[in-house]
Amino acid sequence: MPPKFDPSSVVEVYVRATGGENRVAKVSVVPSASALVIKALKEPVRDRKKEKNIKHTGNLSLDDIVEIARVMRDRSCARQLKGTVKEILGTCKSVGCTVDHEDPVDIQNKLEEGELEVPEA
Repeated sequence: MPPKFDPSSVVEVYVRATGGENRVAKVSVVPSASALVIKALKEPVRDRKKEKNIKHTGNLSLDDIVEIARVMRDRSCARQLKGTVKEILGTCKSVGCTVDHEDPVDIQNKLEEGELEVPEA
């Protein structure tokens, strides 16, 4: 049979059971890859109610992509930075921007063939 106690003393029993630890959840906002890509494009602010499903035209350099990949590195499933860069290039393709005035898929193919190098450090 469970122990019986006064319902008003539930807090006291809980504090005794947990040892009085103060558990506070820490909440932080982490931007997604697409948000970082759109921010790097430096486009003007638009009214989201009037303009829907916009394609973001613009051009990013490969250095910008590498910097975004470094920010996203801890949340990526890739083993190396090169894989994270390829993930960001896929995000660029879906957002609609170009990288060094080329299609992001072409840059991915160049990375795979070894024509372009991504610094690890």
